[in-house]
Amino acid sequence: MSPAVGSPIIAHLDLDAFFAAVEELERPELRTKPLVVGGDPHGRGVVATANYVARRYGIHSAMSCAEALRRCPEVVFVRPRHAEYSAVSRRVWDAVREVVPTVERTGLDEGYLDVGEVARDLREARGIAGAVQAAVRGATGLTCSLGVSTTKVVAKVASDRRKPGGIVLVPPGREAAFLAPFPVRTLPGVGPRAEERLRAYGVTTIGELAALPDDRLAAILTGSVGVLLRDRARGIDARRLERVVANVSVSQEETFPRDVADRVRLHDELRRMAERVSERLRRAGESARTVTTKLRYPDFATRSRSITLPVGTDDAEAIGDLACHLLDRALTERPGALRLVGVTVSNLESGVQLRLESG
Repeated sequence: MSPAVGSPIIAHLDLDAFFAAVEELERPELRTKPLVVGGDPHGRGVVATANYVARRYGIHSAMSCAEALRRCPEVVFVRPRHAEYSAVSRRVWDAVREVVPTVERTGLDEGYLDVGEVARDLREARGIAGAVQAAVRGATGLTCSLGVSTTKVVAKVASDRRKPGGIVLVPPGREAAFLAPFPVRTLPGVGPRAEERLRAYGVTTIGELAALPDDRLAAILTGSVGVLLRDRARGIDARRLERVVANVSVSQEETFPRDVADRVRLHDELRRMAERVSERLRRAGESARTVTTKLRYPDFATRSRSITLPVGTDDAEAIGDLACHLLDRALTERPGALRLVGVTVSNLESGVQLRLESG
């Protein structure tokens, strides 16, 4: 279950029936009823999201609300509240980043996670995926499904296989075999027109697309698009996460090859990280008012402890002292070895600096 050396471990996270699930949080009585978030069923409204009760009637996203009402006269319609969904989405992704720092959001309710940053193999990745689900549930009450593999395309298909609340891992070397049985439209990038052309030539599954020779592929799908889709059908996808980093904090963290219980070594690691954080602050001409120490235990439980100063600092010794104090406080509450420690500074300011006085 270990990827080849250098192979990424990517997860795709998909919140389960997101808009409907947010409405159910505020009105729990809706959980047992068919629910549609969408427009006017007596006009030209379209289904944005249907809960899983409504989906039993064949109701799905992009269906007209009139058709949804025809299929289930008892369905409850709720108008979308996009500001609320955006607020909940921010809480979701803040919680996810506590477990997996690097994410690429592709929508309010889905995105990719660089699990390889925090997991050495797929066995550990399974634990990370479970920790992500627990973090999202704890922060919002929502459930999510995850697919984990070596490529974006396989991870995205996998995340939809065991909804709601499932985790599907596709081991390295099994990507093409995993994709092969699914209808060709399941493959990201295959739209209605491509599906129509493929079906006209008898290609109905992803495996059949993957097996097309060059000449037949060129007759069906012209140009580079056909080659791209055939590669994806074979589980080949060179895309990496698109990292967009907001300048709201500076952090360093370390995952140890073996769990560490030695307090002296942990302090040394935190002080080394504080030096690096301090250097980055000074290069940017910034100081930080909040220092946070992050701890992860062998069972992937993650804790963080923070302290906020009256004025900012860029001083490595000050940051290191605070980080070690926060570590000691957290280990008093839950003793034990750690698999990861980290230092983050936030509440960044320009030009105001607090330095320790000697003696």
